Amino acid sequence: MTRLSRCCTTLMMTLGLSWSAFAQAPGAGPGTVRLLFAGDLMLADGPGKTIADGGDPLAPFASRLADADYRIGNLEVPVATVGQPMESKIFSFRAHPHVMRVLKGRFDALALANNHSGDFGKEAFLETMRHVDEAGIARFGGGRNLAEAHAPLWVRKNGLNIAVLSYNEFKPRSFEAGAETPGIAWSEDSHVVADIRAARRAGADVVIPFMHWGWERELLPTQRQRDLARLMIDAGADVVVGGHPHVTQGVDRYKGKLIVYSLGNFVFDSFENVPGGTTGWLLRLTVDKQGVRQWDTLTAEMDLAGTPHPVPGTMSPCGVREGRGRHAAVTLARCSNP
Repeated sequence: MTRLSRCCTTLMMTLGLSWSAFAQAPGAGPGTVRLLFAGDLMLADGPGKTIADGGDPLAPFASRLADADYRIGNLEVPVATVGQPMESKIFSFRAHPHVMRVLKGRFDALALANNHSGDFGKEAFLETMRHVDEAGIARFGGGRNLAEAHAPLWVRKNGLNIAVLSYNEFKPRSFEAGAETPGIAWSEDSHVVADIRAARRAGADVVIPFMHWGWERELLPTQRQRDLARLMIDAGADVVVGGHPHVTQGVDRYKGKLIVYSLGNFVFDSFENVPGGTTGWLLRLTVDKQGVRQWDTLTAEMDLAGTPHPVPGTMSPCGVREGRGRHAAVTLARCSNP
């Protein structure tokens, strides 16, 4: 039995935290920030048609998105009217700029480091960044040059300085930013470690890498994901969050720190025939200067149009921090979704 399998078995056997008990654990207040992370937001195809017809694929989660201090998602699609699809890719996405109306006010920041940001070329990527900027949403993991792509997202709230970094390591690498050319941040180990350490030196109380990694449709993380997560925690990360496989991949911990390998999809259609492909998680973290204080996941089940719906009563991973100082560690349990 693998370490992750033992972890998941432990979760299933844990009788610990029901939602009502978890809700009474120490929560957000002075010196804490409630962060929310969503997985892949793909707003073309089915979700794009919903929006074009006047619908809102985020409406079922509106109240849950509103109940956070800061909300972060992965923008898994260029938002543009220009460019041509890459001939070498099987799937290339592009969403019309009117999709920004459902993101505006719902998300505070969007990660661009993924394997679809460059689907329609650099001009479309630049247009995407412009639409995100005009919507008043921060962006990270991509930029007009390499330095901008690797710059952390800074969340400064309630006396905390939180640095969130984002990297992609799924082909094509041609999307990577150059010294003077636009693109995304690529997951090169030495660069990731250097960025984490630089964020610490710049005054970050909490550092969170938001990764685009792993193999699609695989329910367990690869050894590469496990090794890189540990490398990032050794470098100073407080929690590691991932996406890209289009399915959830379970949770783990290392040196008392939380690892969420994949949040799965959040808004995405065409995965009804993939085991686990229509189920994603919203990750909620309450952090303070010691790192993660409490956390949970909310299950999202996507319909045929790619719209996510809450599933009350579903059991999904959660936990709290126990202990103090170097002995502090997050717990791994399961909570019933509200």
